[in-house]
Amino acid sequence: MSLEFRHIAHAYGQVRALEDISFSAPTGEITCLLGASGCGKSTLLGLAAGLLTVQRGSIMLGGEVLADAQHSPPPEARPVGLVFQDGALFPHMTIAANVGFGMPRARRGEAEGWLASVGLAGMGARYPHELSGGQQQRAALARAMAPRPRVLLMDEPFASVDIVLRRKLRRDCRILLREAGATVVLVTHDPAEALDIADHIAVMEAGRIVQFGTPRGLHHAPQTAAVGAIFSGAQVIAGERQGDSLITAFGPWPLECVLGAVPDAGAVDLLVQADRLELVADSAGCSVRDVHLLGPVTRVLLSGAGGAPITVETTAPVNPGETYRAVPQPESVRAFKQN
Repeated sequence: MSLEFRHIAHAYGQVRALEDISFSAPTGEITCLLGASGCGKSTLLGLAAGLLTVQRGSIMLGGEVLADAQHSPPPEARPVGLVFQDGALFPHMTIAANVGFGMPRARRGEAEGWLASVGLAGMGARYPHELSGGQQQRAALARAMAPRPRVLLMDEPFASVDIVLRRKLRRDCRILLREAGATVVLVTHDPAEALDIADHIAVMEAGRIVQFGTPRGLHHAPQTAAVGAIFSGAQVIAGERQGDSLITAFGPWPLECVLGAVPDAGAVDLLVQADRLELVADSAGCSVRDVHLLGPVTRVLLSGAGGAPITVETTAPVNPGETYRAVPQPESVRAFKQN
């Protein structure tokens, strides 16, 4: 059952947290809200969960109003499950009792089955402090899913575990959630996590969605330089088109370096991978700020005009005492008009 946000706006006093947010989390799929702290993603989750009251717009579930400015049922009256960053298990209750807490009394015997489904078979008699961080998060997931909510909301659910366990946990969760057919909205600030677990990603910035799409679509067809940098690991270089050249802090770049169209004139953001740049010795070029060996390649940091940095990965020898130009390979740069 799809969860749809329609023209949501929200403010905390004079601070506007969300501006005209509209998107749909498809039925039985995982949708990630991705962005830096303070961009509004947890506010959106709180509105859907009933932890916050909708000020403007509406939230629809399966085509019916879940919440709007006139209708705001409390969290316990919504067919929604919640998983928080710290798991939020009741410390005085066994794991089985935690899982059964939100279930009808007649179904609480199913708790052990839900624990088995998240890899915690036979651990129902333990207490939260007797489990590892990753096991506690699995138990929290089982507790959220046991009442069979139509929607599962997850706020940074893997942030409290170490990175190796985090990778395994989110991949295990993706399989479990897809098999359960749950409609999931997950908040994260980690692009790698979003790519690893999501079917759809809403990239948020300053209370707005700047792009919504599949991981593949966002990676291959970013609509802004910032989105491209998030998913490709590329760097954003400021430039300006002048005739048949792009003027940068690292010297002029030919238009042939750009993949796709180039704005006719004016300031542009240039998106380029460090390994798609070549170093050319030039006495009038940029100074080398740092050289670091990364296995088969060397990472070089150049300081351009005005101190702007650029990173180049090369297999060629680099002399820290020399100056270089950074020249992009043909069709290796994406150009976006600056707003």
